[in-house]
Amino acid sequence: MASPAFSCFLLLTSIFALAESGSIGVNWGRIANDLPPPAKVVELLKTQGITRVKLFDTYDGALTALAGSGITVVVTLPNEQLSSAAADQSFTDTWVQSNISKYYPSTQIVAIAVGNEVFADPNNTTDFLIPAMKNIHASLVKYNLSDIPVSSPIALSSLQTSYPTSAGSFKSDLVEPVIKPMLEFLRKTGSYLMANVYPFFAYSATSDQISLDYALFKQNPGVADSGNGLKYYSLFDAQVDAVYAAMSALQYDDVKLVVTETGWPSKGDSNEVGAGAENAAAYNGNLVKRVLTGKGTPLRPNNTVDVYLFALFNENQKTGPTSERNYGLFYPDEQKVYSIPLTLEQLASGATNVSKAQVPTAAPQVPTAAAEGQTWCVANGRAGEEKLQAALDYACGAGGADCRPIQPGSACYDPNSLEAHASYAFNSYYQKKARGTGTCNFGGAAYVVTQPPKYGECEFPTGY
Repeated sequence: MASPAFSCFLLLTSIFALAESGSIGVNWGRIANDLPPPAKVVELLKTQGITRVKLFDTYDGALTALAGSGITVVVTLPNEQLSSAAADQSFTDTWVQSNISKYYPSTQIVAIAVGNEVFADPNNTTDFLIPAMKNIHASLVKYNLSDIPVSSPIALSSLQTSYPTSAGSFKSDLVEPVIKPMLEFLRKTGSYLMANVYPFFAYSATSDQISLDYALFKQNPGVADSGNGLKYYSLFDAQVDAVYAAMSALQYDDVKLVVTETGWPSKGDSNEVGAGAENAAAYNGNLVKRVLTGKGTPLRPNNTVDVYLFALFNENQKTGPTSERNYGLFYPDEQKVYSIPLTLEQLASGATNVSKAQVPTAAPQVPTAAAEGQTWCVANGRAGEEKLQAALDYACGAGGADCRPIQPGSACYDPNSLEAHASYAFNSYYQKKARGTGTCNFGGAAYVVTQPPKYGECEFPTGY
């Protein structure tokens, strides 16, 4: 007989197959003096199931260690070299030979980022960006490497408007000189836009206006876009769609977007609202779940969401606020800062988001439902009707959930909605399985809550 975990994995993968999912990678930054050598880093990536990384340069040690590893890599031409790359193709010819041809294809270089957040660079390198991108591409063509896409990560500060999402637009002074030429280049070369998306910054700056649950992918009532009627259940999706809306306004609906950086700091200064290990674990863990088991964004439901987490390690030599040195998933000694799932298999095994920060050992003064061990399983409204229906059918059928209360005329039939009925069925399955690890997932169609669900007058059981 198959184990419950294995059965859950089969269920997850079958539901997951209904729609193509996105991918998770990680940024491998090196602004630190205490990081493990590249060979050990690659072994760490392998043990964690990470198959995609992004570098902020073309460091020989990393590219050599990645050879034959099966891990794909995005490399970067640093901002400091943009002017040289823009001035002369002979420079980019040499750069491609020394930094791409030398390693490829043993090292699976899958894209080149030309600069990083160039529009926000205080050294005013914006004018060099498009010529540099064109010269890099021309050099790739020259050396028969034209299948490697060229792009450049933008910061959300390049947007003039991001709320409501449907009103997303680029800054007017960037549109003609650089945004439209870049998008045209991406379209012609079959590349994609790279964007760095950090809900943490928006939440920290306006925590009085933005719900923390909305920023952390937790259960929340959602935010309706007054411009197009779409509803958002996460700040991340809203920010990504603001970039899509900005591209659409310029008639570049066909250019895809990849999130080349996103993350949440596990530590911050007193004025960095929201920074902390628990929130970082929630954000990154829930983001992984959303990417690997969800579909596209409300504005682009058929596009996969591909993400590179920032960052692999805490980097002790980064300047700026405390948060800058505490975005890592791992400490330099390779110990986890917090535990989160990073792969579909880890999600199926029931891996949860757990902060490893020390917590008080004293018992809480007022017992809560969670403290008493009471948890419930509810439907993920963002999973989509097809996935919810498939999971509901399984729970009420082969899963053995007690679905009698959601039949017409029964106590929990109202509200008569797919999400409400699925929540009741998922919770019945979860409780019948003694709230076991991995029994509230259903391929990303469900998640655990610590407060009693509210669907009309229906009472959700906590055991059978």
